[in-house]
Amino acid sequence: MRKQGNILMELTLEGISKKVGPQPWLYDMSIAPKRDAVTVLLGATQAGKTSLMRIMAGLDAPSRGRVRVDGVDVTGVPVRERNVAMVYQQFINYPSMSVADNIASPLKLRGEKNIAERVRALAAKLHIEMFLDRYPAELSGGQQQRVALARALAKGAPLMLLDEPLVNLDYKLREELREELTQLFAAGDSTVIYATTEPGEALLLGGHTAVMDAGELLQYGPTAEVFHEPRSLRVARAFSDPPMNLIGAEAASAGVQLISGPALSIPLPAPGPKSLSAALTVGVRASALRLQASDGDVALPGTVELAEISGSDTFVHLSTAAGEVVAQLTGVHYFNLGAPLTLHLNPAQVYVFDSAGALLVSPRRPGGR
Repeated sequence: MRKQGNILMELTLEGISKKVGPQPWLYDMSIAPKRDAVTVLLGATQAGKTSLMRIMAGLDAPSRGRVRVDGVDVTGVPVRERNVAMVYQQFINYPSMSVADNIASPLKLRGEKNIAERVRALAAKLHIEMFLDRYPAELSGGQQQRVALARALAKGAPLMLLDEPLVNLDYKLREELREELTQLFAAGDSTVIYATTEPGEALLLGGHTAVMDAGELLQYGPTAEVFHEPRSLRVARAFSDPPMNLIGAEAASAGVQLISGPALSIPLPAPGPKSLSAALTVGVRASALRLQASDGDVALPGTVELAEISGSDTFVHLSTAAGEVVAQLTGVHYFNLGAPLTLHLNPAQVYVFDSAGALLVSPRRPGGR
């Protein structure tokens, strides 16, 4: 699995599925991660992300399907015969070696020059340069995870698999490292696969995103495209934090009529409302709800059920005639529980899904869809 010159490795999974006994862990899926961008595997716990990564690495074999590297079938090739760097959320370091020696170990195996200089540079990027003479047991969990990340980066493998590598780090450090890792990956020679449960992390890393749920690959494409154009309700649920507001609706002459709520003027796809199922679902991202009204907005009056301040945002849970909705408001706001409050929504910022959960309408974005 070594790249030739500076040409990145091409990984392709064709018709992969995995069963453990009678239980399916992964359903039939095909994916070709991009070589010049991070590929994010996004999904909740037990979505199948780790199972898919183990097949990519050669730790497990698929029940069906093929794994190809640069067009060569490596389905049965074990991990020890592949050049793969892996980092799990449960960090793995050599306990009898110092931090410096842990990071240097892959460099020494390759007979690299200027090892000490490269170790210091990697340690500085991951904010662990002051711990180089310590042993893993003397570090916190977050510090040990950074050592594991540095060793994986030092390996310079053509395939790098990172399974929720920042989950044990504090919030501030996670934010810093996400940006730095994106820059490191962009400048590196590895095909990078990054698994996370956090939609915000997928958006920050950019690249391409594969949304997974219960062992199924639901959608794969450029991250911004998948976020703005989720092809189903399942994708929209998985790629929303806080969760997308979902409101029952039905087709109407004006577009969409919320059940027990106002009508929204949303053009529906041809051949028209009469051929659509009566049952529709309107999806509204929390950030699309506002306190101030603009031209064409629809009002959602209700009462405050809960208000949470998180960082620089306030999350307001409102009970309305259309059901409970959550708004993500920029800034710090204070609301009394049970107080009346009206939120405002631009119909151009809503999603519409049919009775089977397929996307019918998505918000219009500046510069095109």
